[in-house]
Amino acid sequence: MSHIGIAFSGGPSPADIVECVKLAESLGYESAWVAEAHGGDQFAILAACAAQTTPIRLGTAISSVFVRSVPTIAMAAATVDDISGGRFILGLGSSHKVQVEPEHGMNYAKPITRVRESVDIVRTLLRDGAVSYAGETVTIEQFDLWFSPRRSDIPIYLSGLFPKMVSVCGEIADGLILTRSTLETGAHARRWIAEGSQRGGRHPADDMIEATSVAGTAAQCREKIEAYRESGIDLPIINPFARGPESKAVFETLIRSCAPD
Repeated sequence: MSHIGIAFSGGPSPADIVECVKLAESLGYESAWVAEAHGGDQFAILAACAAQTTPIRLGTAISSVFVRSVPTIAMAAATVDDISGGRFILGLGSSHKVQVEPEHGMNYAKPITRVRESVDIVRTLLRDGAVSYAGETVTIEQFDLWFSPRRSDIPIYLSGLFPKMVSVCGEIADGLILTRSTLETGAHARRWIAEGSQRGGRHPADDMIEATSVAGTAAQCREKIEAYRESGIDLPIINPFARGPESKAVFETLIRSCAPD
């Protein structure tokens, strides 16, 4: 198989995730991604992974633009990128109202605008070291970075499920992260990306589509992963679902079963 990634959204402990990422790297996985939900602080876990790995790329899939301040997101991204030697990808998204408001006590409004403004602020802060911003959803009087980021152009991928957000990804992002996608999703997403890319004066071939969701035996999973790739997905990312004390073993088994040739 070609490039493949592994994602974690809970189950193994933070320390176990680090061990799983080290295993994935040894087996040739292209990237490892950590979600932001209930499974531990994603940036702390990725920083630990960065300190114990070398070539594997590390990313958030995704970090919500509603539950952290935008400067905090930018600093966290720059921190992991520095520790990893420039291997970090910042995956951002709006999450959803059901999670943001009752679980975090934050107001959820104008998600597309919030994502746009967050991307703008993060890029400005990483590039210039300071930002002042007056937007519809975010206002920052003044924020300065007291260190110089390793890279001023850390890749920013956005998550999207519906046409409007996917189109925005094509317009402003470096890549698109999909979840719960079917074999038809890739073709639809590429069309929406192209629309956004045209609106932003960009070429759609610069965007990468990520996808998850396969089930079956090891052979069936590998076959389905290739089917996703052939449907238009550039980098399939497996995201095993496992909870409890045996979750690390489940992840390790799946990592080995789906490892690239």
